[in-house]
Order: sequence, then C-alpha cells, then structure tokens
Amino acid sequence: MLTKRSVKVSQAQDNYRISFNAMASPCEVLIQTQDKHVVEQLAQCVSDEVWRIEQKYSRYDSASICSKINTSNGHDIAIDQETYLLLNFAEQCYQLSDGLFDISSGVLRKVWRFDSVSGECQHFPNAADINKLLDFVDWPSVIYDQHSITLPQHMELDFGGIGKEYAVDRCLLLAKKLTDAPILVNLGGDLAVTGARLNNQAWQVAIENPNREVPGQSQDMIIALSQGALATSGDARRYLIKNGVRYGHVINAKTGWPIVNAPRSITTVAPQCIQAGILATLALLQGEHAEQFLTEQNITFWARR
Repeated sequence: MLTKRSVKVSQAQDNYRISFNAMASPCEVLIQTQDKHVVEQLAQCVSDEVWRIEQKYSRYDSASICSKINTSNGHDIAIDQETYLLLNFAEQCYQLSDGLFDISSGVLRKVWRFDSVSGECQHFPNAADINKLLDFVDWPSVIYDQHSITLPQHMELDFGGIGKEYAVDRCLLLAKKLTDAPILVNLGGDLAVTGARLNNQAWQVAIENPNREVPGQSQDMIIALSQGALATSGDARRYLIKNGVRYGHVINAKTGWPIVNAPRSITTVAPQCIQAGILATLALLQGEHAEQFLTEQNITFWARR
C-alpha cells in the first residue's frame, strides 16, 4: 500500500510505471525507456511537483496559500506569479461560464459533503442553509493583482476545480526537460502525454464506466491518445443519494445546488489538461445541454448518461 509520501517504481514489458498518491487520487507516470536512472529522476521530480502544488493550494492544509487567503478576514494577502496566473484562469472560467463556474463557491462545502463511498446521505442541506451561503459566493468582489489578493470576509476560494489538471501540465513540462522518452502522466484520471509511444503507437487509456453498477454496462471505454491531454468530469465517485435522487458533486455556483439532467460523465481532449478539465466541467454545468455545448465548441468528447 502506498502511503501519503511514498513512491513506487515497477517495470512491466516496455514501460516503467511510477505510482504514488496525491490530491485524494491514485497517480501514475508511464515512461518508455530502459534507463533506470532517468526513471528514478522522473519519479522524484513528478511526485515532488504534485505534492508541492497540493500543499500550496489545498483548502485542507492550514499552511497553504489557499487557507491563508480564506482566513484573511478581508485583509490583503501577498501572492506569487503562479497564484496570480491561476486566479487569472479562474477569472476566464467565470466569464466563459457566465458565472456558473466560480472558485469562490468553495464556501458551499459547509453544507454539501460528497465524501461517502456509497453515496449515502449523512447530511442533506435545506434551501435556507444554501441561500445563506450564496451571499458569499461572489467572484467579482474578489480583488487581486500580481502581488496581492483581497478576499471579503466569510468568503472562501477553492482551487480544486483546476488544481489537479494544472499539476498534470506542470509535470509534463518538467518531464520533457529530463528526457525525450514517451511519457504519460495520469493524476486520478486526468492525464496528458508527451506524444505517441515508440513506433508511433498511441497510448491506450481506459475511461471508467460511471454506470458500472448497472447490469450489462460494466465495460470501461478505451481511448487512443497520441498527443495532448484528456480529462473526465462526472459523478461516478462523488455523489449523494436522497430519496432515490442522485446528486452529483458539480454545483451550480448561481443556485448552490448540484447540476441536474447532466451526463454521468464527460471526457474531453485538448492540447493541455487544464483546458480539457475545464471544458468537461463547463459542459456538465450546462446540464441537459452538455453535449450541445461541446459540439458547438468543436471539441472531441465522450459523454455517458
């Protein structure tokens, strides 16, 4: 079993596999090389980078910049260039989604908890609880520049919607500096490749079927990926069931309630993982119009209902 800060390296056929845990997900790196020294360098480099990003932007780590912002009580907090660029990306996502995607919606975690493995509902919020918190979901009231950010009192930011995909892209950049060998970086199903495998073969990527509990629908989907990135968003792992109704973890920042009538999962491809991830999430936020949204954007995607 992998502990929080352990890294395992194994060899299978023509691949080395690096595995570790981070961001509440199993993570792996596949590399086609026979150079064990390069593999060991890559294992250290990638795992350190993922853990660095997790520690820096986790809302659960009291020492993170995210926590410092969330507990600032309306005071200015100094930020670096990396954080500034992530905030800029969050601003773009807010504008593109017409406010449906809002990283200040993190405050809603006080009433919505999707941490049950079975989806069993331990606590289900009422409309009054949600409406009280909606007063503190307001990205336009967040003031920031290249040097600092001011978050109004009682508001909270959550980088969870972009952090893992950002980490994939960062790891791929670092990996390319170490070696020209074909590499796949996979952080909990959000992944990217440096290019095709040896002999110009595509990587074979399995996408979990969200309806695996339904008889006759347990088969995963296999996607061939030779370049770019792939990300999946859906409710296969994080959801609640209340009175027979399934509520996924993707929440409409305007209403405070989970999206309804959306596909169970959406997988998209894009040049970078952070792009693929936000496209999948923005599509889910369209509910029943998810597929139409992606078709209009001319995006390659797979949706399962």
